[in-house]
Amino acid sequence: MRICVYCASSEQCDRIYHDAAHALGRTLAEAGNTVVYGGGAVGLMGALANGALEAGGDVIGIIPRFMIEVEWQHPLVRNLEVVEDMRERKHRLLTGSDAVIALPGGCGTLEELFEAITLKRLGIYLNPIVLLDTNGFYAPLQAFMEQVIDQRFMNPEHLHMWRKVDRVDEVLPAIRNATPWREDARDYAVVR
Repeated sequence: MRICVYCASSEQCDRIYHDAAHALGRTLAEAGNTVVYGGGAVGLMGALANGALEAGGDVIGIIPRFMIEVEWQHPLVRNLEVVEDMRERKHRLLTGSDAVIALPGGCGTLEELFEAITLKRLGIYLNPIVLLDTNGFYAPLQAFMEQVIDQRFMNPEHLHMWRKVDRVDEVLPAIRNATPWREDARDYAVVR
């Protein structure tokens, strides 16, 4: 599978997040998956790529030109696709992916995650979306999304667009066992 992973570039966050990213990269590579990510060398991005590369995995980095100009790219990722801007990066990350995994991160990670969820809601992206809830990071987001649904900004079916897991070893089973998203998603995208 070609798996898109959204993750942070922060070096300052708790090491537990770096360790989980590294373990995820290794796990995905050992299972024969291609890791597609933002192409960075530091933070969770670097840890993810390092884990996959150390396990002999195939890693594709997609990075905007301005990040190359300030040398944020991972020097060991051989398949580095340089794009013009962040919009193109998001599109290329998701295009052709068989699943999305969101690791903890800041506004960039959350923007990417919400775009994938929005596209799934509209029936444009139908594949699994998994949140790796390391250290309970995504628990507040899950509660917020439940509130969004309770207050009828989304339909109850939309709570099934993603799956939250606590551990790296739960990620691939969550992808494999994901309920297929219905191709008629547009029929219930609008809350009536």
